[in-house]
Formats: sequence, C-alpha cells, structure tokens
Amino acid sequence: MGASPGKGKPKKGKKVRVAFRQNRSKPPRQNDWTRRAREADANEIDAHASENLTAKGDLTRQRTIMLHGDDGFPPELTAGVVVTMRGLYADVDAATGVIPCTVSRVLRTRLIQERHPVAVGDHVGFRLESSGDDRTEEGMIEYVAPRHGELRRLSGRRVHTIVANVDQAIIVTSAAKPYPKPHLIDRYIVASLAGGITPIICMNKVDLDESGESRMVLERYANLDTTVLETSAETGFGIDALRRALADKSTVIVGQSGVGKSSLLNAVQPGLRLRIGDINEQLEKGRHTTTTASLIRLDLGGYVVDTPGIRSFDLTTVPRHEYEAYFLEFADHIAHCKFADCTHIHEAECAVIQAVEDGKVHPDRYESYVRIFEEPSAMS
Repeated sequence: MGASPGKGKPKKGKKVRVAFRQNRSKPPRQNDWTRRAREADANEIDAHASENLTAKGDLTRQRTIMLHGDDGFPPELTAGVVVTMRGLYADVDAATGVIPCTVSRVLRTRLIQERHPVAVGDHVGFRLESSGDDRTEEGMIEYVAPRHGELRRLSGRRVHTIVANVDQAIIVTSAAKPYPKPHLIDRYIVASLAGGITPIICMNKVDLDESGESRMVLERYANLDTTVLETSAETGFGIDALRRALADKSTVIVGQSGVGKSSLLNAVQPGLRLRIGDINEQLEKGRHTTTTASLIRLDLGGYVVDTPGIRSFDLTTVPRHEYEAYFLEFADHIAHCKFADCTHIHEAECAVIQAVEDGKVHPDRYESYVRIFEEPSAMS
C-alpha cells in the first residue's frame, strides 16, 4: 500500500500460478470415480493425495493471481474483520456494517491445507457485489492478511483455526458447579502458548467456594507468574478487574460449558444478552448454548471471541517435543537433565522429575504433562 523506496510507486504483489479445481475442466473419461469421490462432500476440501491424469496439461489448467505481503493489502478491495463463520460463508464487519461474504474459489485452492481458509478474527479484503434485488450487498473474500495469535485444533486431516489475531486467552473455570479441572486448564494453557497467545486464568463463581479448595487450584497458576482473576458474575465481584484485562485487547474466551463465560460477558457489558445455559445438576456439565465462535466488539475497546464450550481440547497440532516449553516451571531444570533429548518421563537423572520430588514443580502439573505427552494422537 505504501510507496516503494526511491520509486514513489505503490508496492505490487507477487504473481504466482495456481491450479484450477478439477471440476473446472472436462475429465478424460465419463466414469471419473476420483471426481465423484471428491464431490461427495462439498463442505470439505481434501488435499490431493496423488497425481491424477486429466484432459488438459498442467500449464493450461492454472491461472495467475497476485499475492500480497504484510503491507500489501490490495487497494481495490474493502477491508473488514470476520465476526462469524458458517462453513465457507462469513459475516465481515466493515466500515459500512456487517457484510455477508463467501470465500473465493482461488483463495480456497491456495489455502487447501486448512480445513477452512478463513477464521473468526481474520483481517480480510473482499470485493463488494450487489445481490439480485440490488438492495443488499454481498461480498467475495479474496485476501486474508497474515495471522498472529491462533487457537487451533485438528479436524480430520485438517488444521482448523478456531480464532485468529488474538492477544490473549481468558481461560474460564469455576469454583463449583462444575468444579475446576486443572488438567483441562493445562491443556488450554499449552494450546494458547503454542498459538502465540498469552493465557489468563479466570475463576468464576468464587462465591460458591466455601472451603477455599478451588482457590488453592488458582494459586498454583499464580505461582507461575500467570495472571489470575477471581470473579462472580452473580455478585459482580471481580468484574471491574476483568474489564481492565479486556480493555483494548483482542481476547478469546475459552472454558468448558457451564463455567459462566456468557454470564461474565453479560456482566462486563450489560446489554449483550448472550444466552446462558442451564447446568445438569447430576452430571455438573453445562449445556452448550454457544454453537459457533463469534467476535463481539466491546464498548470499552477491543473485542472478545466467545467460543463453543469444549470439554476436552485437542493438542495434536502441537509437536510432542515442544510440550516441555509450555510448562514454564520446567525451564530452570531442563538444562540439568543428563540427556539432551530427555522426555522427562522415564529417563535416569532427569532434573524435571527430581524437581517434582523436591517440591519445586507441582505434581498435578507434572501429571498433566505426562498425560498430554503420552496421548497416542500427539505429533512426534
């Protein structure tokens, strides 16, 4: 968008060649089982597992598009932020309001390694198109800016970005109904740090913690120099501190169902009127009231992304050998392990295991590390 050094001309993008989708050219034979299989589920875009014979050569089945860098937003497009996603349809918040958009075929082809090439929180460029009645506007997303701060999970063979471009994750747990699950909190912390997001632990319903046991769980994270908050959406306790944490930040709100994520947001900004789920008293599990991630702008500045309640979080996008880096209390001990490739599970003279025995690493945190490391789905 800016001028090139010494030339005074707008910086141009980089021309690249991209292949058309298979259904853009005639197949070499009528019984094209490969094509039929690919079209069986129009909602899922699979990567090409192998080369296939086609009726035309590779060069004739490609087109040239322009790629833009971090500072190369296409000037002919309208800028906006994705606030909700429904498959390959997005609602984009632009200067003129929220515009319903689709994702261009070329963009889907370029980003085929993603289950969805566009995520909530993405900064995008779209081309306005008038609908048939000429009274409403629709758009076609043709550009996605480079991301930072991603919360991701694996869906089938695809990496699914739940939310992008966030600064921090407020991990909401509750003192009771349901009781806190430290292992789930640890999984959220790993996912956040791996995605370049700062984790903050928020314990809601502290008014129900008569014994003080839940606060002891919170203290273990405070001792790791992690920001912790105590709140009660019911009484209003701690809501001002939560507002200060949210102000002028982009934040994803995560946590299992029933901990009060929507109630907290309603308390932070009265008038949102987000649906609040009931608690199954027997199972102490919340009923899912948020079904898709959605971006909510705050009056105090910044925005939050409210996500569906997730009772178990997938870490298969994080390589196994990186887990030790996301358990921050391990850092002072890893260098003293006997073996450079120590997994801190069974090796002799492991400084991390010794730190657990010496009380320098909380045993529950170490147990979380072992459980995550030993999951069969973890990446090598």
